[in-house]
Amino acid sequence: MLSSFDSINRNFLFKTTPYLVLLAFELFLDVSECMTQGEIDKHLELGKQYLAKGQLGDALSQYHLAVEGDSNNYLTYFKRGTVYLALGKAKNALSDLDKALELKPDFTAARLSRGNIHLKQANFDLAQLDFYNVLKTDPYNAEANEYIHRIDPAKEKKRSAEYHYAHDDYVSAIHYLSEVIDVSPWAADLYEFRSELHMLNGDESSAISDIKWTTKLQSDNTDGYFRLSQLLYKAGQATEALKAIRECLRLDPEHKDCFPFYKRIKKIEKFLTDAETSLENKQYTECIESANKVLKNEKDTPTVLYEAKRLLCSCYARDEQSSEAITACSEALAHNEDPNVFCDRAEAYLSAELYDDAIRDYKSALEIDSHFERAKEGLGKAENRQKQAEKRDYYKILEVKRSATKKEIVKAYRKMAQKWHPDNYQLDEKMKKIAEKRFIDIAAAKEVLTDDEKRRQFDNGEDPLDPESGRGNGMPNFHHFQSFHGSPFQFKFHFN
Repeated sequence: MLSSFDSINRNFLFKTTPYLVLLAFELFLDVSECMTQGEIDKHLELGKQYLAKGQLGDALSQYHLAVEGDSNNYLTYFKRGTVYLALGKAKNALSDLDKALELKPDFTAARLSRGNIHLKQANFDLAQLDFYNVLKTDPYNAEANEYIHRIDPAKEKKRSAEYHYAHDDYVSAIHYLSEVIDVSPWAADLYEFRSELHMLNGDESSAISDIKWTTKLQSDNTDGYFRLSQLLYKAGQATEALKAIRECLRLDPEHKDCFPFYKRIKKIEKFLTDAETSLENKQYTECIESANKVLKNEKDTPTVLYEAKRLLCSCYARDEQSSEAITACSEALAHNEDPNVFCDRAEAYLSAELYDDAIRDYKSALEIDSHFERAKEGLGKAENRQKQAEKRDYYKILEVKRSATKKEIVKAYRKMAQKWHPDNYQLDEKMKKIAEKRFIDIAAAKEVLTDDEKRRQFDNGEDPLDPESGRGNGMPNFHHFQSFHGSPFQFKFHFN
């Protein structure tokens, strides 16, 4: 029979045995996972080999394993920090260099590397401290002497940039700040400052470029992505703005600024993209609808409003809605005098037969870009059309748009030929003569507009059937009358 002491001891063992087993198992794992020095050296050697080959990712993996195998080896931290530095991960590199110097405070190479990172990040006081400590033990260290002499001039130039900024001299401020950035190219705050200066100086493109750098230097820079998205959207680059704001939300899905801005620009970007796609596909009605949706939903951003009006201008002009095109183009040009928009408005003026206005717009485009081929060709076309206006207009004769397809032209020809066939006017000699003339013009219109080359010539302001142009004899090819299928008429011309 068990004593009370034995009973208590048995209960204790019964309750604690699972924990003891688990502890023993964990100790076994620790022992089994503990690397030998030989294995650690192997990882270090492999890391060195990968580093020499430029395989930084593989080198980093080997140094990770070496650090795990021996967390008190200052050299291992230093080597891994060097790889981080080569990968552009300054934050991780600093952490490893800090650990290396904690383990070995007199490690000159690590202190130089850390001081250099601080200098590139414009942490001038920390950089100066590291270089002074190097020079205490090694007064003639060339690298430390070179770096330390860069610090005071950089500080002075930064103060000069701030002074000129305070006095609204943005050009000088940018100049001095750029010199500081040459010394400290990893300082995100300097790029943010210069971006602000560029915006104040009216240089949006440079401002965007600087903010992009801040997002590269700080991978978790949600505020930078938000600012970048704002600048891109303000510049009318809605698709790029959407990409930037999505990067912000990838880092922080509930960011207080990025999420509402994302909801706002996502809709606008879709409308603009739809309009561009419709324009490319010659779906002008859909293009006009999408561009008008932009104007309905965006009231404040001038460049976005310009993009919508530019698209409206182009689509209305190509759809031969001359009045609407002229209005949209004029509004777009009030924002930005783009040579293409001048040419679109010129096309609308041509459709409205306002030749002087069309010529003026083509000339305006050429004043902006004297080598702009579209404007050169358009000017010649407008001048020829002006001369042509006194002669036959084959589109008017068939009552079709200039954008009419060949099928639409043939259909219109059949309709007009039936209407103006001279046999319809046998009892009215005067109308019969008018019909004969109209019928010849209708045949000429079909001949020109169903022949790709002749139509191209006519669209450029030359009548291929005009004897004065040297391209034709002025008479239509009468075999076209024979191709008028289904005609109930027998017609003979009489030239007396």
